[in-house]
Amino acid sequence: MPNADDHDLRHAVLRANRMIPEAGLAALTWGNVSGVDRAAGIYLIKPSGVAYPELTADLLVPVDLETGRVVSGRLKPSVDSETHRAFYLRWPEIGGITHTHSTHAVAFAQARRDVPVLGTTHADTFSGPVRVTRDLTPAECERDYEFNTARAVIELIGDDALATPAALAAHHGPFTWARDAVKSVETAIVCEAVAEMALKTLALNPAASAPQWLLDRHFTRKHGAGAYYGNDLGAATGA
Repeated sequence: MPNADDHDLRHAVLRANRMIPEAGLAALTWGNVSGVDRAAGIYLIKPSGVAYPELTADLLVPVDLETGRVVSGRLKPSVDSETHRAFYLRWPEIGGITHTHSTHAVAFAQARRDVPVLGTTHADTFSGPVRVTRDLTPAECERDYEFNTARAVIELIGDDALATPAALAAHHGPFTWARDAVKSVETAIVCEAVAEMALKTLALNPAASAPQWLLDRHFTRKHGAGAYYGNDLGAATGA
């Protein structure tokens, strides 16, 4: 049986889930974060309908990566569990996934509009717009809805998930992913912030845009082989 009691993963996923209400990304029990242990063949995810203040590491639900079955415990996983599982199966490079119902990103999802790149704050994290999926068909909603939600995102993103770490499920909301659970929430925070900025910018100037060379410069200084943003505090202190 996979080891569902990995202390470090449980506490990382717990911390990541608690970041959602702290950052104002969801009300009530909305939203969820998962983290995967590929060696054990499981991922841990927030239980369905459990309020964030009541969430503990022990309540996180271990799900078998291949079958989607709960490995242990009596709680049901998030209703979005199959979406998470499909992402993990498709993208072996990711280690954490976040789904929220943050207001401004959801507004773009409900309008079926990409979040456009209008300035350097967006370009610091995303190399292009945060894109919105196609609509699901009636058949996709009727059967395997959550898995089909992931399929629509995967169709949109393609192979290199870490180069495009966010998408909007049409009429639903944002999904973000990263190498670990906490980083996936940080990406969700940025996604919501740039969606809010975009809405306010477009209200002031519906024709707003930014020069591509400026956007490219901001993305490359934080990402890729020539990136020079940030510091290694361990190296700086000799630790």
